Amino acid sequence: MTVLVENYFQVDWRSRTLECEACEWRGDSRQMSLEPHEDLSEYLCPRCEDILLVVRHPDMDQVRAAAAAGHPEALEQLALVEEYLQRAQD
Repeated sequence: MTVLVENYFQVDWRSRTLECEACEWRGDSRQMSLEPHEDLSEYLCPRCEDILLVVRHPDMDQVRAAAAAGHPEALEQLALVEEYLQRAQD
């Protein structure tokens, strides 16, 4: 069964151990193959390539909310976006 992560910042999805129903491989996202897309990323079983995990990319409202709550990764992402926008204005 594919696990869907709706809110990138609220779940520690990277270290969650998943089991592939097709081939019984077990591991976390760091061991899976990554297939990035515009709005989400798919993580595939490294053995049989079944999709085990789908993570929706955060929108700016989610990044801002998580940054305001002190989430370290959100703070980094927000700083990068703000830097990019500032350079675009210059």
